[in-house]
Amino acid sequence: MAVGADGSSAGAGEGRTHTAVWRIYPGEVVTTLSELNFDNRFTEQLPGDPVDLNRPRQVHQAAFSRVQPTATTAPRLLAHSPEVLDMLGLDPAVAATDEFLQVFSGNATIDAMDPHAACYGGHQFGNWAGQLGDGRAITLGEIVTGAGERHMLQLKGAGPTPYSRTADGLAVLRSSVREFLCSEAMHHLGVPTTRALSLATTGDQVMRDMFYDGRPGLEPGAVVCRVAPSFIRFGSFELARSRDDLDLLRQLADHTITTHFPELGDPSPEVYTAWFAEVARRTADMIVHWQRVGFVHGVMNTDNMSIHGLTIDYGPYGWLEDYDPGWTPNTTDAQHKRYRHGAQPHIGQWNLTQLANAIYPLVEDVEPLQAALEVYVNRFNDEWGAMMAAKLGIAAPDPERDQPLIGDLLDLLPKTEVDMTLFFRSLADVAVSEGDAEPSDEMLLAPLLGAYYDPILLTGDVRVETLAWLRRYRERIAAESRADADRKAAMDQVNPIYVLRNYLAQLAIDDAEKGDPALVNELLDVLRNPYTEQPGRERFSEKRPDWARTRAGCSMLSCSS
Repeated sequence: MAVGADGSSAGAGEGRTHTAVWRIYPGEVVTTLSELNFDNRFTEQLPGDPVDLNRPRQVHQAAFSRVQPTATTAPRLLAHSPEVLDMLGLDPAVAATDEFLQVFSGNATIDAMDPHAACYGGHQFGNWAGQLGDGRAITLGEIVTGAGERHMLQLKGAGPTPYSRTADGLAVLRSSVREFLCSEAMHHLGVPTTRALSLATTGDQVMRDMFYDGRPGLEPGAVVCRVAPSFIRFGSFELARSRDDLDLLRQLADHTITTHFPELGDPSPEVYTAWFAEVARRTADMIVHWQRVGFVHGVMNTDNMSIHGLTIDYGPYGWLEDYDPGWTPNTTDAQHKRYRHGAQPHIGQWNLTQLANAIYPLVEDVEPLQAALEVYVNRFNDEWGAMMAAKLGIAAPDPERDQPLIGDLLDLLPKTEVDMTLFFRSLADVAVSEGDAEPSDEMLLAPLLGAYYDPILLTGDVRVETLAWLRRYRERIAAESRADADRKAAMDQVNPIYVLRNYLAQLAIDDAEKGDPALVNELLDVLRNPYTEQPGRERFSEKRPDWARTRAGCSMLSCSS
């Protein structure tokens, strides 16, 4: 169905219509999507695909191709984010309108929108892949809110584009639930991320081979509307450079700087370098947060790296259950584990090096780009040390003293199966300042036992090492003379109790596939406050159950969605 300018609906076979657009003044609340202030600078300032043909092909000398979303049969809104509505300046009641459903399921557009799919390339698992592009994502347009914030609205799973290659451009419900929930969960955890406005089913069936075993099956289709300042990636610049299209390369860089980094000044070789340094800094901050909460992206290809330093493209991601820096959630990466949790900092640097190579023709000097790349290394090291000190409740970090303590803990944790989230959360309950008597071994371990998957296995050398580390930890904390309650309050602000555990997401998917979105919405609500204990919701902070160890969707995932 399509929404008419008067709010009426038309059948999908009658074609897509457009609603009128009105401009709003700063500070006003938008009560209909038609009032959004569209400012499509990306498509206005950059060259578009001169060929109006929506079929898979190579697109040259263009940053995007204009394309319309594919209409859906029977869309249904499963969930939306009130926080993103507010960020966009939309009245909460807008989400209940038919206009909202039709637009964000791909059945309608607004006159002021300029739907398009971006053209970019990328390195995938370390190998140059050439042109990739938005194969199943269609950006509806850019808005500027009354607060002056710029946001792109993009539908993921909205149908084929010239970059779909052999795929259909659609998305299934399971991957869409995961993207919707994780986008919002990461935001509330304080991790830089793209956002998700809405999740809708389409009423259509999509064929997928989830396990790549030659046995595809039909699954319910879905569309997520995701939101970001832009969806420009490292690979956007890489593709232009790989084709020696220096005009497009410069246009992309100039647009990026003047639109999203205007504080750096007018584009010039020095400003290009300053911009790259800023991208490096933001990327470092993002990955430090990933490591803090135990998030593993799973597909850190350069086409999945945002120039804003935002987590983007939630594919086969995962959360560390037991602490294992060698774990990757991606079945495609199971053998080499390039994108394992412990390798993410290094991969961030490798990806930035590819971006530096791409923009070199704009700078024509290696040394300033190398110096800017060092910004990543220095920023990551400084912020990682500060982050780990905060997780341990150290108020005044002393790197020389703290690094051995941190390093020994991270070497110790993988020696037995211990839940990362619960271990750090429970560490705040280890008493330090209460009383002068040395606690017994049992008293010292008691607050942490719930974090171990099988406490009985905490024996032998591992038990001895754990106790020795805990006594060193108590000594370090005691040196700061801080009350336990104050330390716990500080630690609880950086160590979440609720994360989007893989099995919880799968349970929500199971229910949603049966037509019940209640768990999706409850998880969305729980994850709004990941650092605060929520009575009655203890089940959302429990360790991974045994049945979830090997079940599809609860451990590793494929890129098929």
